[in-house]
Amino acid sequence: MEAITEKTTKILGLLIPEGNLDYKVRKILKEDLKRKLTEFQLIDSRFQKKYGMSFDEFEKRNIIKEKNFSFEVESDYHEWDAAIDAIKALEDKIKDLSNE
Repeated sequence: MEAITEKTTKILGLLIPEGNLDYKVRKILKEDLKRKLTEFQLIDSRFQKKYGMSFDEFEKRNIIKEKNFSFEVESDYHEWDAAIDAIKALEDKIKDLSNE
């Protein structure tokens, strides 16, 4: 594994004065994951407002079929599905970083 340069270590020290190097890197990683999580949560929220339901309900009601397999609805479904998967994965990673 590569070492972190002294310059990078100093910058980390300015940003996060407390804790050891591992703590500082984990804190930065966790904040970045939270930022990405927020982006995917906004996508989820946008589609919930657009369709007036959760993703699970969208699937259960088979809205794609109900809307005659329109390109827009299918495209929304794939983007929404990917956002839901990303939310779950990011939440797990944040939890993992918080547990150590």
